[in-house]
Amino acid sequence: MINSKYIHLIVAVVVAIALIISTVLMVMGHSEVQRSPLPDEPAYATDVFGPDILSIEIIAEEDAWQTMLETARDEQYIRADVVVNGTRFQDVGVRAKGNSSLTQVASANSDRYSFRLQFDEYVKDQTCFGLESFVMNNMLGDHTYLKEYVSYELMREIGVETPYFGFADIRVNGKAWGLYLAVELYNKSYENRVFGDTSGMLYNVKSMDAGGKQPGLDNGDVAFTPDSRIDRPQMPDPNDTMPSRPDDPSAGRGSTGGSLEYTDDQSSSYSAIFTNVVGKGTEADFQRVIQALKALSAGEDLETYFDVDQILRYLAAHTIVVNLDSYSSTMAQNFYLYERSGQITVLPWDYNLAWGGFQSGNASSVINFPIDTPLSGVELESRPLIERLFENPEYLERYHLYLQQLVDQYFSDGQFEARIRALDSLLSGYVQNDATAFCTFEQYKIAIEAFIQLGTLRAQSVQGQLDGTIPSTTSGQNESPDQLIPADDLNLSDLGSMKGGKAGNTRDFPLERKG
Repeated sequence: MINSKYIHLIVAVVVAIALIISTVLMVMGHSEVQRSPLPDEPAYATDVFGPDILSIEIIAEEDAWQTMLETARDEQYIRADVVVNGTRFQDVGVRAKGNSSLTQVASANSDRYSFRLQFDEYVKDQTCFGLESFVMNNMLGDHTYLKEYVSYELMREIGVETPYFGFADIRVNGKAWGLYLAVELYNKSYENRVFGDTSGMLYNVKSMDAGGKQPGLDNGDVAFTPDSRIDRPQMPDPNDTMPSRPDDPSAGRGSTGGSLEYTDDQSSSYSAIFTNVVGKGTEADFQRVIQALKALSAGEDLETYFDVDQILRYLAAHTIVVNLDSYSSTMAQNFYLYERSGQITVLPWDYNLAWGGFQSGNASSVINFPIDTPLSGVELESRPLIERLFENPEYLERYHLYLQQLVDQYFSDGQFEARIRALDSLLSGYVQNDATAFCTFEQYKIAIEAFIQLGTLRAQSVQGQLDGTIPSTTSGQNESPDQLIPADDLNLSDLGSMKGGKAGNTRDFPLERKG
């Protein structure tokens, strides 16, 4: 028999063990329950963007839905109920979004448009757990399903105030529609959660095309008409020593303000910025931005007019992912300016064509994209935000530090491959069953392997450029091409391209337009 003097001790131990086991079981049983938001987070941080895969169902009158698809280029809202992760919201505004992407989707005989959900379009002050609106991007041009997600993740890793983002499994009227990327829009919800109020001004910077700027473009859209042509900027070829031609017809895109070059004090000279103000802007608001651009042109009082540290962080992540449908090329677009009390910062947007998707160069030129002249098709002096920051030794050193942090924290020791494989495990089943995908499942699996190879080699080149073993400028790479990281058998087209769903797509589209 057990000595009576030990009975109480044994009972206490048993009770303690039971409590531990019950606690563990409770935690395990609730492991998939969404966590509560942190004190400084809005409810939509977890209620919308908390799950690994968002669940979105759109419930609309079938005739209205089909009409919207057939007239997608008009970007007109229809009224629908939207179920977000199990919670139903009534009378939400839903519409297709995009410009060139709308044309490409239509030409692919598909209805897989990107969509915008506006929760207060028909019901005043209605939000989705505090979120006014968000977009759902259709993965056009991205067979990996990961280019934009990873780009935002790198931005967040280095401390840029990114929008919330997450994968979304979409259904429409009970039918599977596809796997998208949901992204929080830059608007009042974003301003409140990041800056604490809405006293600042947001500008969606967009270039002009040959036909002129279309006013009121949606977030992430490019002015485009079926008859217009967007020239694709070439990546710097290490074997090409010819400079950019001064008469390049696309070289003047930045003249409307997207380049952030100061021209004069007339707000009409900066239509790429002010035409796309979020909400309403006054001339006084515009003049604060112009004053900052004037200071940038002179290289004076930069920290007064610009959030230099945030911009350097942004440039570090932006340079790594080689997104040329952006400030880094002739396009001079696809970023936001946020102005608050006369100081400006830059916010990231639209990365589905990152990782070399917006160009026709070779893989080596993407892998070795120069970190100290991270431009294509334009000279450094025509991009003063980069030129003025990089000519300051202290800022350049800090930018290099952020590049090194990203390499160390996201790429080194196999971290990048491990991250991509983890995401592949999460997404693979959804992609395999994606009813409207722009690529086959086999193309997706090839793209995943190509992305791992590209990211690994890109990080090796960035590290070499930081160490000085690889030239970090375009001119240096032109002079010493033998020092560059070879691309081996990497084929960029395996990852998808700006041709989107039209090129190389072999999957039938069961959700074609009627009529």
